[in-house]
Amino acid sequence: MTATTTTSNTATSTTATSAEKTGARTSEAADVITGARDRIDALDDRIIGLIQERMAVSAVIQEARITSGGRRVNLARELEVLGHYRDALGKPGTGLAMTLLELCRGRV
Repeated sequence: MTATTTTSNTATSTTATSAEKTGARTSEAADVITGARDRIDALDDRIIGLIQERMAVSAVIQEARITSGGRRVNLARELEVLGHYRDALGKPGTGLAMTLLELCRGRV
């Protein structure tokens, strides 16, 4: 009887951990959430890579602009970028674009 109680407690502990991690109430939902989170993590890695690539391209543009006697930042272009993100993603897109622009500014 003690062995059965121990096994039962272990199973409950494992389920509780899965539920705590995912917030799911069933193991099926926990599996779906875990798989979806893995996909989100992979997407985040790709997004970070694209942002790093954008930063490198921006540095090339800034260097060319400064070398030619221009300013580091082109405000008219930044407004275009802000508008593009706002049109595609709504108001939160503007905040995202501002963060991207900040990441890409002043690296030269």
